[in-house]
Amino acid sequence: MLSQISITHQYLKEGKTILYPTDTVWGLGCDATNFDSVSKIYQLKNREESKSLIVLVSSLTMLKKHVFVSDKVLDILKKTKKPTTIIYKNPKGFAINTFAKDNTIAIRIVQDDFCRKLIKRFGRPIISTSANVSGAITPKSFKEISQPILEGVDYIVDLHKNKVNTKSSTILKVDGNNIQVLRA
Repeated sequence: MLSQISITHQYLKEGKTILYPTDTVWGLGCDATNFDSVSKIYQLKNREESKSLIVLVSSLTMLKKHVFVSDKVLDILKKTKKPTTIIYKNPKGFAINTFAKDNTIAIRIVQDDFCRKLIKRFGRPIISTSANVSGAITPKSFKEISQPILEGVDYIVDLHKNKVNTKSSTILKVDGNNIQVLRA
């Protein structure tokens, strides 16, 4: 796994796109602070840039560098066992094309060991969007990923290719003290 972290880290540093296993499904990723890299992800997915992408961070400390985290959200993050993506307002330090039109961003503190170590080493958040063309079914395993996606990325992480993953993250939206469940 260490060599995969080193190789993948180099691709991210160079502004390249990656295909990698996450704590939910296989994801397309890149440096979430690099406008051109994020644009490549939208092109690869054939997705409008007005639809935001999920961003992964390695820790609560990294999360707090980019968004305000209320005590209520802290409690949720401390108690949850399931991957939980939270939509925050007024993010900072990301490429502008990672935001939704309403100036929000979806962020998850990743639970997967490979992803956490990769992001920690990279020192910046990375994009994580499902490895499919927009509108297509989300692949549950590596073998279900379409050829255009496989051929379109700069690097494919060589880990967990036989793993089948059927879980998706819980999605919450924070608006002041109100927390709305968008997907349980």
